[in-house]
Amino acid sequence: MRLAEQWQVIEKGLDPRWVDARLVLTIDDVSRRQRAAALLGPASPGTRGSSISFHASRRGTGVGPEAVRRLLHRLDEEGIRGALDVVSTGEAPPEPVVSRSSLADEWGPALAALPADWSDLLCELDLTSSDHIEHAALLLAPLNPLQVAGPPGFRFRCAHTFGYGAAPAMVRRCLARLDEQGIRGTVRILRVLSDTQPVATQGPVWNIGGAAV
Repeated sequence: MRLAEQWQVIEKGLDPRWVDARLVLTIDDVSRRQRAAALLGPASPGTRGSSISFHASRRGTGVGPEAVRRLLHRLDEEGIRGALDVVSTGEAPPEPVVSRSSLADEWGPALAALPADWSDLLCELDLTSSDHIEHAALLLAPLNPLQVAGPPGFRFRCAHTFGYGAAPAMVRRCLARLDEQGIRGTVRILRVLSDTQPVATQGPVWNIGGAAV
């Protein structure tokens, strides 16, 4: 098998996470070995006995996989024969796992940041995918969610003790339902009113973009 083909087989067998590989090319013919080392010059080869060692790298700090193929192809063109082996490989460290809090867990700290006398909230839930709109609307039904323009998501109201809006505990339960179904997003409080005293009404309203919410 030609050297460039040997490298192709070796590369396919490497772990997908490989970033560098130490290769050894064994050539029995002394005169051809010297010529091979010269042709492999860009890879900074080292020679020892009948072996020539060099590195392939995907980090940009050495010759890349395609450059190795081209160098070995030059040896093939000159009729140099040998056996190519991989001695060791280095792998990229695993990417850190990002811990993302659940929607239900985000709700508690959001409430904790409010003044103690808060009474009415206008909240917004942004979803990570529009694919979840219909299912999320069903799970959030007790909150009377309102779909808004822009990123996929909803607005809803929350009332502390009375008035128009879901109770804080109900909001948390609905957000927990989304968590249970693997629906991810971000919940935040847009507007807050404190110590409102509705008289013969269900509570205050906000006028946003000409619409009462």
